[in-house]
Amino acid sequence: MILARLRGALSLIPGLIACAMVALAAVAVQALELRLFGRGWIDAIVLAILIGAAIRSVWTPPASIRPGVEFSARTLLEIAVVLLGASVSAATVMAIGPGLLAGTAVVVALALAVSYGIGRLMRLPHRMAVLIACGNAICGNSAIAAVAPVIEAEAEDVSAAIAFTAVLGVAVVLLLPLLGAALRMTDVRYGTLAGLTVYAVPQVLAATLPVGAVANQAGTLIKLVRVLMLGPVCLGLSILTAVRGREGGAVAAPARAVSLHHLVPWFIVGFLLMMAARSMALIPAAVLPALAQTATVLTGVSMAALGLSTDARAVARSGVRIASVVILSLLALLGLALALIYLLALV
Repeated sequence: MILARLRGALSLIPGLIACAMVALAAVAVQALELRLFGRGWIDAIVLAILIGAAIRSVWTPPASIRPGVEFSARTLLEIAVVLLGASVSAATVMAIGPGLLAGTAVVVALALAVSYGIGRLMRLPHRMAVLIACGNAICGNSAIAAVAPVIEAEAEDVSAAIAFTAVLGVAVVLLLPLLGAALRMTDVRYGTLAGLTVYAVPQVLAATLPVGAVANQAGTLIKLVRVLMLGPVCLGLSILTAVRGREGGAVAAPARAVSLHHLVPWFIVGFLLMMAARSMALIPAAVLPALAQTATVLTGVSMAALGLSTDARAVARSGVRIASVVILSLLALLGLALALIYLLALV
C-alpha cells in the first residue's frame, strides 16, 4: 500500500515540473512587460493559461506528465480555493447583502430555463440540452458530471458538453477582465459578474485575482452560491426524469444517486471553514499574507495546467449546433448577470 502510494506520488513529479515551468515563464513574461511598458498588461495568471494553451495546440503531452498536469489543474487549485477562504470574513459576506444572494439564485434559475430553451430550439436532444444548461448556469464540468447520472445521459453527450465547457471556460477567464474594463466596473461589480458567469469555482480566482482582493472575494462568494444550487437542481431533475419515464409509458428505473461530494465539493467546505476561522480570529494576522501568497502561487501553477489541458481542437469535433447552443447560453447568462448587477445598483 505504501509503495503504491509512493509510486503514485512520484508519477506526479514530471507533470508538476512542466506546469511549474509554464508558470515561471508566465512570471518572466509579466516581468518583461513591466520592464518594457512600466505596467503589466496581462497578469501572470492569465499568461500561464495562454502559454499553456499555446503549447497544447502544437504538442500533445506524453502520458508521463498527464497525472501531474491533472493533479495541478484540479487538486492544487482546490487547495488554493481553501486557502482563499482565509481572506474572506463574515463582514464581507454581510456586505454582499441578501438581495444579491437571492438574485444569484434567480439568475441561475432563469439561465437554466433559457439555456434549455435555446438547446431545444436548436433541436438538441433533451438530455444534451439539460447537460449544457446545467453546465452553463451552475458550475461547468462539475455540474455536467453530477447531472449526467441523474438524467441517464449517454457518454458521448457528456464528452461533447464537457469539451465545449472546458474551452469556453478558459475563454471567459481571459475575456471577462476586458469586458469589466470596457464597462468601467468597480471591483465589487466585476467580482459579482465573474461569480455569476465563470464556470468553475477555481477559475474565478484566475478571472478576479488580477483585478484585486475585493473582486476576488465577491466573485468567490457569489460563485459558491451558484455551486450550492447543484443539490436542489439534481433533486428536481431526478423527480422530472422519473415523471418523464412514467409519462412515456415505460417503467422508469430509479435515477441513479449522486454522491454528496459531487453536490458539495470538499474544497467548498474547506473554504467555508477557513472563512469561519478568519471571522473568529482563529488565524493569526501575521499568517494571512503567507496564505494569500501561497494561494496565488498554486493558482498560477494550476492555470498553467489548465492551459496544457485545453485542446481547442476538441470544439471542432463536437458539432456546430452544440457550439452555437453553448455560446448563446453563455451570452444569455452574461446578459442576466449584467441585468442583476445594474438592477441592484451595486457600488
